[in-house]
Order: sequence, then C-alpha cells, then structure tokens
Amino acid sequence: MAATSFAALSQELSSVLHLSVPPIGIAFRDQAATPDAAPIGGERPAPTEDGRTGAVPASCVFWTKAVDQVFSTVAEDHGNCSVGSYTHGFKSLGEVADKNDVAALVGSGWVGMEDFPHVPAVKDRPASIVYGPLERMPVEPDIVYLRLNAKQAMVLDDALGGVRFEGKPQCHIMAIAKDGGEIAISVGCMLSRVRTGMSNNDLSCAIPAARLGEVVAALRANAETERQVAAYAAADAARFGRILPN
Repeated sequence: MAATSFAALSQELSSVLHLSVPPIGIAFRDQAATPDAAPIGGERPAPTEDGRTGAVPASCVFWTKAVDQVFSTVAEDHGNCSVGSYTHGFKSLGEVADKNDVAALVGSGWVGMEDFPHVPAVKDRPASIVYGPLERMPVEPDIVYLRLNAKQAMVLDDALGGVRFEGKPQCHIMAIAKDGGEIAISVGCMLSRVRTGMSNNDLSCAIPAARLGEVVAALRANAETERQVAAYAAADAARFGRILPN
C-alpha cells in the first residue's frame, strides 16, 4: 500500500473514531538500518545485575514515543524488558527465562512460568523495528497501533462484527496482529500501564496494516447505524426526564 494511502487512511481513522491520539505505524524489518528512520539513541541506565538495560523501560514505551517522531530500534533498545523482548521476537523464551524481571513477575503470582509458552510472540526475529506516526512512516508498516477508550473499542468491535480481546501482557497483541492477521485489543496490564504512564481509560489496539482499508470501510459503513441508535436511545431516555421525582 502506498504511503499516501496510509496517510489518508490514518486521517479518516482518526476522524471516524474521534481518536485523541493519532494512529502509529510499526514495521518489523529484516534490515538494521532504515532510510529516514534514525536510531532511537539516547543514554541508557547502568545494566542490572542480570545485564538488562535499554533505550526505554519496556517495548510498549515506544508506542508512546512514536506519536510525534519516526525512529528505528534494535534488540538492545528493547533489552530492559524481558517480556517485551520475547513477544517482539528479539529473544527466545530460553534467553529470558532466567532474568530477574521474569523472576519478579513469577514470584508475585502475576504470571506462572508455565504460562509463557502460551503467550504469542513474533515468530521471525527482526533486525529492527521502525515506529512512527502512521501518516509519516518511511516504510510500509506491519501493524497499525491505536490507543482507544471504551466507546471507541465498542464502535470498532461493532463495525467489524467482533475483534479479539486480550489481557496481559499487553504487548503480545503485536504478535497476534503481525503473524496471526487478527485485530486485537488489550485491556492492558499493570506492567505496561506503570511503565508507559498511559491513562487508566486507555486500551491498546493492534491492526494488521494490510487490513486497514477493510477496517476503515467497515467503520464508515457502520457510522450511520451508530448515529441512528444513539438518536433513538437519546429520544427514548428523554421521556424519563419529564417524570417528576418522588
């Protein structure tokens, strides 16, 4: 799909869903360098005793940074969060199983070691991942990421006749969208909410970029239905406003 098409679809998607945060694009690359996508760079904290550090606390933080800038990341940039490194395909389960952050999550009861093999992860190890505003992506994205509130998630789910809803860890919706071709919404996870600072009202949504035209068309077709139902519900509820309280 041409970059101009993604730009137009991004604008229409923002308009029809009344998004407060514009869509971002995420491209999994088999090349380390991407023209017009500078490395994320920046200083990194000293590694933990098990060697973890990175450009940000967790892979999901890149979703917030990509709202207004295009950049490229490599495995080392994601390295502070073992869960994100695993779900994004940078590391195998065996490479993260002995990390202290995994031990902390398992020790808290948040997740069991037996659960990890069932967590979706990107199958092919990328050389890099490029992030940026969807309308300015220098390469074709694999995933379109949206930050939704409950009503926007409802409208999307209704228009498409159902989407996949997921829980923790939030970042595994990347694999569901990229490799599974499914549209997935996560209710979020405490690990990600604290690290990203995302609003308590926000949900994350991953859409396979190849399906974006289909998604926008479905939202467009369903918009009049939503308006009619809203108008009926408002008019019907107004009847009760005329009843005096006891």
